[in-house]
Amino acid sequence: MSGDELLALTGVGKTYGSVRALRDVSLALHAGEISCVLGDNGAGKSTLIKIIAGLHRHDEGSYTIAGEEVRLDSPRQALDRGIATVYQDLAVVPLMPVWRNFFLGSERGALRLDTAGMRSTTRAALLRMGIDLHDVDQPIGTLSGGQRQCVAIARAVHFGARVLILDEPTAALGVKQSGVVLRYVTAARDAGLGVVLITHNPHHAHLVGDHFTLLKRGRMAGSHPRAEITLEQLTTEMAGGSDLAELSHELARPDTRSDTRPHIRSDTRSDTRPAPGAGPRPDAGTAPGTDPKEGPPQ
Repeated sequence: MSGDELLALTGVGKTYGSVRALRDVSLALHAGEISCVLGDNGAGKSTLIKIIAGLHRHDEGSYTIAGEEVRLDSPRQALDRGIATVYQDLAVVPLMPVWRNFFLGSERGALRLDTAGMRSTTRAALLRMGIDLHDVDQPIGTLSGGQRQCVAIARAVHFGARVLILDEPTAALGVKQSGVVLRYVTAARDAGLGVVLITHNPHHAHLVGDHFTLLKRGRMAGSHPRAEITLEQLTTEMAGGSDLAELSHELARPDTRSDTRPHIRSDTRSDTRPAPGAGPRPDAGTAPGTDPKEGPPQ
């Protein structure tokens, strides 16, 4: 069951010069809910993320956090209100240990770093999310892409995020690593967070999503609770819906299964003996005008 409304966008629009990147987009997110935003490249997903995360201000509509209308001017303001964003290209220092990246920008200790405390806290925070790393001293660059995503999710939960925005977390991952990440996405939801999952993969979205918003060319192309849409319907809408059906009709190939070429009968009998009455004629092999009994003329 979803809880209190954490944030809501109503009729939001954004213009860059003469380009309308978003127009009349609405989205609501509740505690303990995963809201999936789907769309192709150029659909407006990135612009929507930037508005929620405080990178860009919206031009139209309203944006409320916990019932209060806001216009965020920076990601720091979003973080202060409990909104954490995990981007597809993670901001990590590959050669630094996992625990250093976990506390990057939020280090403990004024004159001297509390390294022991940060190590133990990192290990405990990861274990609470079900992430059992062998060694938090290993460079984070040695982890797989899925493991790095999971560390980023655990970090956001540890530092008090109430809203978690995930930008294409499975885009560069294989099936197995995608499954690992999606399990931790549901763990964040079960911990009471509201999750906005940005993706172009309807199969991943339908595995975990509670609500689905589809964007197309900066506009809403659909908004469905999970109970009202199947994976097949979601995939069709994501692929283009009626536009895809029209394209399929235009590009349909003729039916090649019916062969209209003339049929040539062939004798497929395996017995090579001549049929009765089909033997060679008595005069076969003789020259015209000769008697086969007498042979050729002398």
